[in-house]
Amino acid sequence: MFSRKLTKRLAIGATGIAIGGGAYGIVGATVNSGSGIATTASSTSATSAQRVLGSGGLNAWSGPAAGGSSGTVDSVSKSSFTITTSADQQVTVTKASSTKYHKGKSSSSAGAIKRGVSVLVLGTTSGATITASQVIVEPANGGGSATSSPAGVVPFQRGTPSPSKQVGQIPANYSQGSGTIVSGTTANNATKAALASYPGGIVDRVVKLSNGEYEVHNIGVNWPHHIFVNQNFKVVGAN
Repeated sequence: MFSRKLTKRLAIGATGIAIGGGAYGIVGATVNSGSGIATTASSTSATSAQRVLGSGGLNAWSGPAAGGSSGTVDSVSKSSFTITTSADQQVTVTKASSTKYHKGKSSSSAGAIKRGVSVLVLGTTSGATITASQVIVEPANGGGSATSSPAGVVPFQRGTPSPSKQVGQIPANYSQGSGTIVSGTTANNATKAALASYPGGIVDRVVKLSNGEYEVHNIGVNWPHHIFVNQNFKVVGAN
């Protein structure tokens, strides 16, 4: 009798292990089909983590690091506001006392951030939250945030594999996870260039490659996840 009970308990335990292993495999596949990479090994290393979010389409993030996003303002409060990107990603933007506001090329104030306006946000990205260093109100009839991307951005769909395609020039010696994470004006300029060509996602880091170009890491979309920007901050390729 005791032997039969012990055997039954062992069988249940083995089933639990098998189920747990299967679930882990599903999570791993989801993360890998999303952002592609979740860590960056470099002389300035980034501590990164992988998470699967229940909603909103983001399936991996790293950070915090310099990045940004663009979209249409949905709601505004005293300390933050939310935007929706052209790929239907929801982003929370946290205001800071040091946040600078611009309307086109002119200085502005937080009062310019109103529901329905298109904005480009630059700052420190952590998942779907950006602590803003700059918020730029874009013209109503311009900017990639308010229109679908002519470059063919593929919005995130859970369970749909990322397309295996590349456009333009990819650095010959590029390998995922290589490079040095950058910040400040350099990261801002690279982020602006990437989002102008491929709006819809969230830039969660900018990496300087060994050839002097930059890889802008893009999450929240199924494609592209890596946008390549040259030293003159011109987009040269994506995959």
